[in-house]
Amino acid sequence: MATITMAMLLFSLLSFSPTLISSSPVEDPELIVQEVHKSLNESRRNLGFLSCGTGNPIDDCWRCDPNWEKNRKRLADCAIGFGKHAIGGRDGKIYVVTDPSDHPVKPKPGTLRYGAIQDEPLWIIFKRDMVIKLKQELMVNSFKTIDGRGASVHIAGGPCITIQYVTNVIIHGLNIHDCKQGGNAYVRDSPTHFGWRTLSDGDGVSIFGGSHIWVDHNSLSNCRDGLIDAIHGSTAITISSNYMTHHNKVMLLGHSDSYKQDKNMQVTIAFNHFGEGLVQRMPRCRHGYFHVVNNDYTHWKMYAIGGSASPTINSQGNRFLAPNDRFSKEITKHEDAAHKQWKNWNWRSEGDLYLNGAFFTRSGAGASSNYAKASSLAARPSSLVSSITAGAGSLRCRKGSRC
Repeated sequence: MATITMAMLLFSLLSFSPTLISSSPVEDPELIVQEVHKSLNESRRNLGFLSCGTGNPIDDCWRCDPNWEKNRKRLADCAIGFGKHAIGGRDGKIYVVTDPSDHPVKPKPGTLRYGAIQDEPLWIIFKRDMVIKLKQELMVNSFKTIDGRGASVHIAGGPCITIQYVTNVIIHGLNIHDCKQGGNAYVRDSPTHFGWRTLSDGDGVSIFGGSHIWVDHNSLSNCRDGLIDAIHGSTAITISSNYMTHHNKVMLLGHSDSYKQDKNMQVTIAFNHFGEGLVQRMPRCRHGYFHVVNNDYTHWKMYAIGGSASPTINSQGNRFLAPNDRFSKEITKHEDAAHKQWKNWNWRSEGDLYLNGAFFTRSGAGASSNYAKASSLAARPSSLVSSITAGAGSLRCRKGSRC
């Protein structure tokens, strides 16, 4: 094999090794080289030399493997951003969903709810294509992965997924749409407990007081409230490679202007495609720290990124295609505040691509130190957004071939 130069090693680190990307610089160059050697050796062992190179560091970590079905749990080591430590059910057994039926209090073994509420770590997969119409919110317990790869799985037509006061959850490869309100009913959240649930909002994925959460490669549309909402002190979240369409209020991050506990919220929004029929909130932020990086915005009707209560928004390497409506060219919306207030909020745009008259209204001093808590990975150039987001949404993965 040809000699690997230092330049090649560093290029490999930046392009193909998501586990090494960090918001904190490594001071010792020798440590970088050692980590690159380790990464290259693992790549040779598992995938052959280097990767299939989409430029999406999450996908390049696992999608090249034709034996992905036998190595499903490898996915848990591929997360990046603020939710990179979400391991889901990596350390547990495989649980196979065989039955699309649902009972909110007495779920049968083989159903999605039965697996999701267990106390032990579980990696949940699906035996075949199925549409699951939940009768009430699916209360996901800690240390769970719901992995739709290898089947076409739709959570649709009823209440959808709730991640409440739990940790280490991965939601991957699902079609989540047409979600309705649930509640005013008893719902089980563990093998030993069920309780009365009041009326829910009708979100696709609702994260309430959750931490270490990763929502990746899902297709979401047309829910009653938000597609993905994170509130009430939730943090350490990555929302990546999702395809979102046909919805009004897409993503709310932060409960209310008065709920100060959300000041510690850190969310990475990366490699998503915000597509046809979207109106606003991609995302709408409050209080915390938000890294919006390498997403493709092809549709909005009102605005793309907004917020109130002085959130820190770090927009890097995104592609923004404005609508033809000349009154909706602005990407940003400073909510519920006069200019004398929002002019001090830290909102920046670095390396973003503006198309069809799109423009980003910056605010704050602009000093890089202000964005330290809103920086979670190295942004790629906006010119690469097409390839990075090409596979956004749920994937059709087949056994024995690359996903």
